[in-house]
This record gives sequence, structure tokens and C-alpha cells, in this order.
Amino acid sequence: MARLWLQLCICLQIPGFCTNLLLSQIPEHILAQTNNKTEIVCELKKEHAGVYWYRWSQERQNFEFLIFSNPLGKAMYGANISQDKFSVHGASSHTSYSLHISHLHTSDNGTYYCSISQSSQLLLGSGTRLGVVDVLPLPPKTTQAPLSKKPVRCVTKSKAAGKKGACSPLVWVPLAATVLVLLLSLVPTTYRLHRLRRRLWLRVHRQ
Repeated sequence: MARLWLQLCICLQIPGFCTNLLLSQIPEHILAQTNNKTEIVCELKKEHAGVYWYRWSQERQNFEFLIFSNPLGKAMYGANISQDKFSVHGASSHTSYSLHISHLHTSDNGTYYCSISQSSQLLLGSGTRLGVVDVLPLPPKTTQAPLSKKPVRCVTKSKAAGKKGACSPLVWVPLAATVLVLLLSLVPTTYRLHRLRRRLWLRVHRQ
């Protein structure tokens, strides 16, 4: 047992030294709010007699044994570890174990490791870093692109019934009438210019 504790101490002092691909943890990092609860999943690809859970505190530079759970569902807790706070749930296939932590407090900050003992060697999981804060940070604001203005197009009479817009007859009928009046007013002026040009032409040729 003393040898296992020594190996664990070396692993925690040198992160990644004893991590093994046979044990993986999900997620890698958790940011939770006080008084809430969270869950850490440990997946195993090797036969085992039970799973240990440890917590490493970088701030206090110490680690502590939390709980041990065997495939039969029996649990053994470390010293001063509350059973109401920590619990382990295993899958029926015994290939996945989840550590549940409730009533979160800032004292729960640290890196949590699942571990198994194989041939007097200690195999650690990849580790899950837990951070507990009083207030969670707000998510970053996302800016939306401005909507592109689409050109106005006329719609059929059935769709435009009862609506007044740029394509409504109330708009283009007066405009058409104005253009027609202007064209009619140009007719006498054009006729007078034509008669004047003809008179000037006759005078020139008579001389």
C-alpha cells in the first residue's frame, strides 16, 4: 500500500507521468457554480477489481483519497469524506464509472483522477480539472451580420389586394397621367416650330 501511495505522489508531482490510455476521463475541465452538482466519467479498457478516486490540490500541494468502488457496487470512503457529497455509479458492463459530486464549494477545486491497481502498479486516468466559482461568467456576445436589403418587386394583384405600396395603382396611375399631359402639351409647340421652319425655308428660296 505504501508503494502505491508513493507512485501516486510521483504521478501528481509530474503530470502525465502515470497517465494511461487504458483509463480516460470525460470531461477534461469543468467550471461549476457553488451549491450545484457535477459528474466525472471514467472509462476503462482493462479488467479491474475496483476503481479509486483521488483529488489533487495544486494550491495546497496535497492529494487525498476520496472513494473506492468495486464491481459489486460496494464503496469505501476516505477519512473525513462525506457520503452525501461523493458517490460512484457504475455501468452494468463495468467499463464505465461516474463520480458524482454534490453541494459544490470552492474547497472542491482541484484535479480529480480515477485509478486502478494492476500488478502492484497504479494506473491513473487522464484527470479532470474542477473549478468552482460563486458566479459563472457570461457567455460572449455574438454579433449578427446586418440584413441585406432586397429590391422591391411588384407582386400579382391577388397578393397585393388590399395593400398600398410602391407597386400600387394609387402610385403609378397619377404618374402616368402626368407624363401623358406633358406629351400632349408638346404637340402644339412641335407643330408651331414646324410651321416656322417652313416659312423660313420659303423666304430663303423666294429670294
